[in-house]
Amino acid sequence: MRPAAAGRAGRVLLAGFAAATAADLASLLAGWHLGHVLAKPLLMPLLVAYVITRGAPRLLVAALLFGWGGDLALLFDAEPAFLVGMGSFAAGHVCYLALFGRARTSPALGGAYALALVGTVALLWPDLPAGLRVPVAGYSLLLTAMAYRSSALGRAAGAGGALFLLSDTLIATGVAEWPQLPRPDFWIMATYLAAQYLLATGAITRGQAYGREVIQD
Repeated sequence: MRPAAAGRAGRVLLAGFAAATAADLASLLAGWHLGHVLAKPLLMPLLVAYVITRGAPRLLVAALLFGWGGDLALLFDAEPAFLVGMGSFAAGHVCYLALFGRARTSPALGGAYALALVGTVALLWPDLPAGLRVPVAGYSLLLTAMAYRSSALGRAAGAGGALFLLSDTLIATGVAEWPQLPRPDFWIMATYLAAQYLLATGAITRGQAYGREVIQD
């Protein structure tokens, strides 16, 4: 695809992602479950199509597609579906970790994330269903590693990683039947969608900047 055509297609797809995001969040605020069921499956495919027009690396596309798999699984309110969704998101985090590479990140930030991980798992553990305790703890470790390492791609991606951690922590507190904010699904989806968008755009921006550096060299 020519650059001009790719640019136009990208703008249309990004507008579609924004529209689907607005529709999904509005449906959650209004308590319209059907609207959420219709809008949610469109979100990650639109974001994937957009990043492809921007020359996204394959690992980013794979991470977003695994996120889509998790989105679909979590539309079903059952423990097996929850485990499938968690597994799909976990595969996405592995893709993100591979994408982030070995660039240095702040040891102090790593310490903060480690403390957050230990504290959150310790607090949630007694209130989680027995069959979910070990899977949630393992997933939390992988998620926290992804959130920490996301800062290797810059502030936008780092913020995306932190928001992903926040979104999934909100899900975990719901599973543990802790008190929730009003319209908890709205806050979960709002933080999740912001996370995926920031991770995606952060990866693309860093990749393009690296490409320019190589050309200049």
